[in-house]
Amino acid sequence: MDWQTPEDTVPSRFVTEADTRHVLGKPPATGAWRDGDPRGSRLFADLGPLDFERGGHLPHLRIAYETHGVLSPARDNAILITHALTGDSHVVGGPGPGHPTAGWWQEIVGPGLALNTDEFFIVVPNMLGGCQGSTGPASFAPDGSEWGARFPFTTVRDQVRAQVSLADELGIDSWAAVVGGSMGGMHALEWAVGYPDRVDRLGVLAAPPLTTADQIALNSVQIEAIRMDPLFAGGNYYDARDGDGPHRGLALARRMALLNYRSPTELNERFERSWQSPISPLGSGGRFAVESYIDFHGNKFTRRFDANSYITLVEAMNSHDIGRDRGGVEAALARVTATALVLGIDSDRLFPVEGQERIAAGVSTGIDGTVPAILESDFGHDGFLIEHVAVSAHLRRLLDAPAG
Repeated sequence: MDWQTPEDTVPSRFVTEADTRHVLGKPPATGAWRDGDPRGSRLFADLGPLDFERGGHLPHLRIAYETHGVLSPARDNAILITHALTGDSHVVGGPGPGHPTAGWWQEIVGPGLALNTDEFFIVVPNMLGGCQGSTGPASFAPDGSEWGARFPFTTVRDQVRAQVSLADELGIDSWAAVVGGSMGGMHALEWAVGYPDRVDRLGVLAAPPLTTADQIALNSVQIEAIRMDPLFAGGNYYDARDGDGPHRGLALARRMALLNYRSPTELNERFERSWQSPISPLGSGGRFAVESYIDFHGNKFTRRFDANSYITLVEAMNSHDIGRDRGGVEAALARVTATALVLGIDSDRLFPVEGQERIAAGVSTGIDGTVPAILESDFGHDGFLIEHVAVSAHLRRLLDAPAG
């Protein structure tokens, strides 16, 4: 549940006039990738029908994904990267047709980097319910209209089952590693618990064993912000003209979320009480710099995401409980056989370190024993996307460890 693009994961800074020009003009009704748009680096897997855990059915599932490196003849060098809430499959590469932003882990994935594409075959799918090529609410239903709010309720386990189908399609019986941060860490953990014989190494970065009441409460107000936008129209907005979609509700939801992605230390030190312009925010119509900062990123977000998809994915996060129907969290974690890296961030106020401590204590195969590795960062939850040197060192430790 994080920013996921280089433009957004740089340390917080003042919004410039050049930044503002990026969001001039009316936003589209949806920022989803649509059939007919440039495919960019995407590959597509057509995976047949899918039945959802809580009811609902897709007659046809498509997963968009990207790969980097070469799959070995033995098919034993594949690494799965699972992205976070607002991410996608574009982990490496520049912006261009089909990709409004550059890859979100450029300093981690590539030749000679921590996830070394000279050695490993990297697979990065866009998750089920997403809006960048995989089947989701912006996709067409059998009746020829977008699924919209009719899209089946989706759980993290549904999303992982879709990834399992992709692995089967690619002929990958076992992953050398499954690595994910934030919501992607939920997926990685679900892989290791639900399919232990298919995961040799596990990397859970800044993710919890379950979504807590506090986190569900935060998610609920974001969802309501979208649904209260009159232009949301019950989820039926895809034919709206530019500027007539639910961009205000989606931008507000994004601004709410941003407040938990960064730490108070960073925001306070970056912005203090500074003004965005010479006009005073104290009754004269001016704005504090931090207000302009979160507004800019909220408005920018509406140009690359879909409101229905945001609701679907946030509700999927709410479903996350690794111990559900498995005898509880500890019983579920005891199933993990993969060599595991559990990484927490000391300033993370979205998924605090207590969650990673519980995972590490319950997994018997951690490279750090029964405690998580702790990344010290001023950047809060987004530290796993920003602190490339430290994250790379931890991932190298994981891949250097014997497979579970």
